[in-house]
Amino acid sequence: MTAAPASSTRAILAALAANAGIAAAKFVGFLVTGSSSMLAESVHSVADTGNQALLLFGQRAARKQPDALHPFGHGRSRYFWSFVVALVLFTLGSVFALYEGYHKIAHSADLSSPVVALVILAVAIGLEAFSIRTAIVESRPLKGSGSWWRFIRNSRNPELPVVLLEDTGALVGLMFALAGVGLTIATGDPVWDGIGTVGIGVLLGLIAIVLMVEMHSLLIGEGATTAQIHAIQSALESTEHVDRLIHLRTQYLGPDEMLVAAKIAVAPQVELATIAATINAAEANIRAAVPSARVIYLEPDLDRALSR
Repeated sequence: MTAAPASSTRAILAALAANAGIAAAKFVGFLVTGSSSMLAESVHSVADTGNQALLLFGQRAARKQPDALHPFGHGRSRYFWSFVVALVLFTLGSVFALYEGYHKIAHSADLSSPVVALVILAVAIGLEAFSIRTAIVESRPLKGSGSWWRFIRNSRNPELPVVLLEDTGALVGLMFALAGVGLTIATGDPVWDGIGTVGIGVLLGLIAIVLMVEMHSLLIGEGATTAQIHAIQSALESTEHVDRLIHLRTQYLGPDEMLVAAKIAVAPQVELATIAATINAAEANIRAAVPSARVIYLEPDLDRALSR
């Protein structure tokens, strides 16, 4: 059973609350102004709100107990639903915005009450800034000293990178919408509103593709990080009666649960009882070094390379 960390849940709930409020405000703005940028951003926020609900559902599904069909549990449900989120972001967010932007450029129409759109966009930027700040605060303990891009690429936690990229895309998308409406007001040419909408579609498409690539990699099974590999190797080789590590295989069964399988070399004269105690000690050392290593299989063997 894989339990979702509180940091992920807090970031998701903050994004859910912010996106629900933003979506309602943007739809009002679209109905008042007729801005395609506002409509694209409205659909984007609705998609984001649904995406947060999918992430919460994935966390709940991952908490199911292991069964005969899924003996290692349901931890990868979080990866699957995060992948679905990327698909939703691409279809409902990017494709719709590109279509709406093209339609606005080809069949431009003047905006009504554009000042209302500017006010709503300013409020939405404030709410989105609150959401992304929460995601950054909750992600920082896991990020370490590396860059945010490295955190997104290397994190085995699917929700925080998804929320970070979604919120970043939403904030930049709001800037595009603000620029499109602002330039439309300044020039009197509604084509700028359509160009801003196309910009939103391209941005969301790029973010969705990055998320799909990362979630696909997690779904098919990623191993331990380089630092974790070194920690596991050190834990094994520092165990009494373990001569060396012959080979090691790791795979994440869920964001917080790693499978470790290793073959270790022991001396030929070691008794069976001592081997059993050695395996138990090695497992304890691994879990102390890498707490996420919860499922461990160790196979003792003779060091044939040394004998040759």
